[in-house]
Amino acid sequence: MARYIGPKVRLSRRLNVNLFENEKGSKALDRRPFPPGMHGKTRRRNAGSEYLAQLQEKQKAKYIYGVLERQFRNTYEEANRLAGPTGENLLRLLEQRLDNVVFRAGWGSTRPQTRQFVSHGLILVDGKRVNIASYRVKKGQVVSLSPKAQNMIQIQHNIDTLDRPLVGWLEAGDKQVTVRELPQREQIDVPVREQLIVELYSK
Repeated sequence: MARYIGPKVRLSRRLNVNLFENEKGSKALDRRPFPPGMHGKTRRRNAGSEYLAQLQEKQKAKYIYGVLERQFRNTYEEANRLAGPTGENLLRLLEQRLDNVVFRAGWGSTRPQTRQFVSHGLILVDGKRVNIASYRVKKGQVVSLSPKAQNMIQIQHNIDTLDRPLVGWLEAGDKQVTVRELPQREQIDVPVREQLIVELYSK
């Protein structure tokens, strides 16, 4: 299972977004709201370039959802084949990833953490264990915690302390969530301008 294992705070500072939604990233952006490196405070030569803006939006989406380049490109091509705006389709497909659903349910504090929960077999889909983070949930499916996961202190702590409202396309139950409908763009709160990604890949 390929995943990004490099420096996370530097990425967040480079793109000026807390990509991994962790406390460390928030503190770093508050303390040093400029790109990393010895020239971080100086004005960047290509700061206003169209290509740079498009590339940064793609990087934001990739790192937020924990997807590497090849998988991201394949997801884009699938979104391009679907009816409707390609950018919205792309975000919708990324939102339907199982690790993201677990994050949206409030069982994990970050997407990397929920990815680990999935890979360790702690998540059930319609009562069956699924350990593939990129598994795409469908309308009507029920995502739940395994009996082992329900007794884990870390997950219970997340449920008790995370003040994260449940998105409208999910319906909460007892240690489970049901996919009421496929996510709509207004229900996806990631700081990504998807049209710039479409423009980048359309070149």
